[in-house]
Amino acid sequence: MQSQTLQIAFQVYPSSDALLPVDRELLVAARRALENSYSPYSHFKVGAAVLFANGETLGGANYENASYPMCICAEQSVLSAAASRFPLQPVLAIAITVRNPQKMVSSPAAPCGACRQVICETEQRNGHAMRVILQGESGPVYVFEKGSDLLPFAFAGDVLG
Repeated sequence: MQSQTLQIAFQVYPSSDALLPVDRELLVAARRALENSYSPYSHFKVGAAVLFANGETLGGANYENASYPMCICAEQSVLSAAASRFPLQPVLAIAITVRNPQKMVSSPAAPCGACRQVICETEQRNGHAMRVILQGESGPVYVFEKGSDLLPFAFAGDVLG
């Protein structure tokens, strides 16, 4: 038997004010997208925004459904729209933020497992790493240099064929 250790490096900024301007602007775009959240059941709002290689940005929000498993996460919403609207443009970064009207979220909320897989697939499709920027309503910001850091053993399509 062999034992191995997995380590993931990421940056922690005390607030969005400490971010590089491009990352701060993307987080602002995610907050704007948050306002479009359709979350009548949980009231938990999620906004995401992506930055393309051509400098364009695009936002998306979660879209709930009375049948909870049918909900669409903000990350999946914006990444599928990105693939449709700008299919040849690599996504350089995604910013994700949340709001819970029942309590202040003062720490970053990480994407669910399905969204982590979609982020990894997007990196594979584009052949380019995607920075992931996470912040709650306030508090610290986590920045991962690549989405695959969130899912180091992602399922990859190359095993299918």
